[in-house]
Amino acid sequence: MTSSPNRWRLDRQISAAVLVAVTLQAAAALMWAGRASARIDEMQKRLDAQAPVAERLARLETQAEATRAALVRIEAKLEGGGR
Repeated sequence: MTSSPNRWRLDRQISAAVLVAVTLQAAAALMWAGRASARIDEMQKRLDAQAPVAERLARLETQAEATRAALVRIEAKLEGGGR
């Protein structure tokens, strides 16, 4: 049996350039992942620091809605002649 000319085969030889290129790519990928992790950690710290502010803002919005409702009731009484 003869092998067909279109079949490829895997040699056991790896050139130094390919080995260096793969090593550099792996190192670059690890560095990128480390920077991404650092950015995620920083964003988590910012989010944790803003949690009390978000809670306070929600309370203020609720108070503003209650104040607005009270104002509407007062205006309605004034327009209705105090009934």
